[in-house]
Amino acid sequence: MNIYKINDIGELIKDNPYVGRGIVIGKTEDAECAVSAYFIMGRSNNSRNRVFVKHGGDLYTEPYDASKVEDPSLIIYAAVRETAGGLIVTNGDQTDTVWDGLNKGLSFSDSLKSREFEPDAPNLTPRISGYITFGEGDFTYEMSILKSADPLGTACNRYTFSYPSLSGLGHFIHTYVTDGNPIPTFQGEPERVAIPNDIDAFTNNLWANLNEDNKISLYVRYTNLANGEITERLINKNS
Repeated sequence: MNIYKINDIGELIKDNPYVGRGIVIGKTEDAECAVSAYFIMGRSNNSRNRVFVKHGGDLYTEPYDASKVEDPSLIIYAAVRETAGGLIVTNGDQTDTVWDGLNKGLSFSDSLKSREFEPDAPNLTPRISGYITFGEGDFTYEMSILKSADPLGTACNRYTFSYPSLSGLGHFIHTYVTDGNPIPTFQGEPERVAIPNDIDAFTNNLWANLNEDNKISLYVRYTNLANGEITERLINKNS
């Protein structure tokens, strides 16, 4: 087993019916850009009734048809928020928890200590989060997953992974292994994936290989490390 293998993200998700929600963070091969991506999938009508919407530099999930919303508590939230010198990406309203914590002087991991997995038994969906810290023309990043310690949700296991930025390398964390009932949660460390220079190549590879029935929305953001210029792609299946 090659622990340093860098995977093609399209190959990782191809033919997998349900990886849930996913976050990718890394650096382009030419070392010019920090890259972040977030996608959502859904099995229920409530989950599928969503779109990504930009408000300023931040990204939100919103209902596609507000009249059909059944329970907004776990599906409507800020997914991406800018900070002074950083970028938060998460799969739930813990985006705001991290934002508030950082503004109070807490670290990324300490900000998440007040949160745990989602209360959606029997799945007990993990909360996944990422944070990019920019500085001196480069960046570092962290990823977190908060998982149930047992099938009953009696305790929470907390894992934080810290990474330097390396050219052409990213890390991919997602909520589920594949479909199931209950749905099996993500296992192990974030997966190593290739980050190309071309945002369209990366976006298309992700979107094309997510399960056609279950994919909902995708947001990809390339931040130029020299001048801060942002290039982004946003795809909503409901459009």
